[in-house]
Amino acid sequence: MDSVLIIDDERNIRTLVARVLGQDNLEVHTAGTGKEGLDLAEESGADVVLLDLRLPDTDGIQVLRELRARRPETAVIIITAFGQIETAVAAMKSGAADYLEKPFIHLDKLRLAVARALEEVKARREIQRLHATEAGKYQIVGESLATRQLRDMISQLARSEAHTILIHGESGTGKELVARGLHYESARHTAPFMEVNCAAITETLFESELFGHEKGAFTDAKATKKGLMELADHGTLFLDEIGEISPASQAKLLRCLQERAFKRVGGVRDIKVDVRVITATNRSLEALVKDGRFREDLFYRLNVIPIAIPPLRERRDDIVPLARYFLAEANRTFHRGIRSFAPETERLLASFGWPGNVRELKNLIERLVILGTTDTIEPGQLPGQFLGRADVPVAVETPGKLRTLAAVELTYIVSVLEHVKGNKSEAAKVLGITRQTLRKKLAEGPAD
Repeated sequence: MDSVLIIDDERNIRTLVARVLGQDNLEVHTAGTGKEGLDLAEESGADVVLLDLRLPDTDGIQVLRELRARRPETAVIIITAFGQIETAVAAMKSGAADYLEKPFIHLDKLRLAVARALEEVKARREIQRLHATEAGKYQIVGESLATRQLRDMISQLARSEAHTILIHGESGTGKELVARGLHYESARHTAPFMEVNCAAITETLFESELFGHEKGAFTDAKATKKGLMELADHGTLFLDEIGEISPASQAKLLRCLQERAFKRVGGVRDIKVDVRVITATNRSLEALVKDGRFREDLFYRLNVIPIAIPPLRERRDDIVPLARYFLAEANRTFHRGIRSFAPETERLLASFGWPGNVRELKNLIERLVILGTTDTIEPGQLPGQFLGRADVPVAVETPGKLRTLAAVELTYIVSVLEHVKGNKSEAAKVLGITRQTLRKKLAEGPAD
């Protein structure tokens, strides 16, 4: 039940407000002094406090400040007598959510103010819950020295004012994970995290996607559209595969980063933004600069703070912890109950080269969980390359029948599609293949 606390030295006011709000199925507490109110606010866990500015033992503004310090999630509505509006406005500047004048002639106004404050409290709590959930999704798992140093760097950079960060590492090392970690650990976590794969959009679309366009800017511009840079204001914009953008797009991005402003396509006015831009690449931008395919000035602008993610084969202490983490995650996702890996399985996983890095490891564990028939993953369930033989089995045994490898693969693909609710782009990302390859595999035939 939602809880409301009334702090007012007038008994009649406390009685009236308690009776009115009690009719709205609210738990109501009352206090006649500032000290009693502060103690009761913590004891009752009040969601909303109605606070009189004139109290017998202390100043109401001081009580407000103390409430904000002790319980920042609580909404405070100031109760003020007629003619004290300036004081109420000062209270609003100190963090009050609203103010009401007494006597309460219109009781509906009182009930509406409390209802509105409760909605705001619930909305803030839901946002905090969602952000906590999101942040938990992007933890960097591993015990190697390199991973511990990476976690420390993410924490340090997240709290900094750095506006540009460049992440580089092989495909599948977790560059997007690091980018999201930087966002959700930062003060920007309440603002949007926007992302775009630069390799997936054409040069003609890049500017419109990034900066937006005005109505009528080109044939299909039926309405004004905000770009990702504008949508990410006060938050983070993640540009993956930054090495793939054209020279013309590089010039426009450089101007935006230098001036922290841009024009929409077809626009005439500059739009100022406060955005942290995180870029990522699996290519050597220095080599692209030498070849004349990437602007040197843009490279130096992006490379202010570089983060290098080592490949998985260089951090072998991470392989087994990651495998165990992905096992638990896959069990939850696919509603399975596989408890562990056999010791020899873990040894084989830890000694493998992992050319596809963390993404390859995750995809393998998901496949093993989906196809597993025992509560432990044994070495014989691993693909052939782990056992020193070619991975070319023509059939996979399942309870009661033999199935072709193609059929097993399709079963796995269908399971992933179901998990991502049919989103083929997301499924292709999980599977580590292109969308075109996914379509081809789905067109090959039924799973059985």
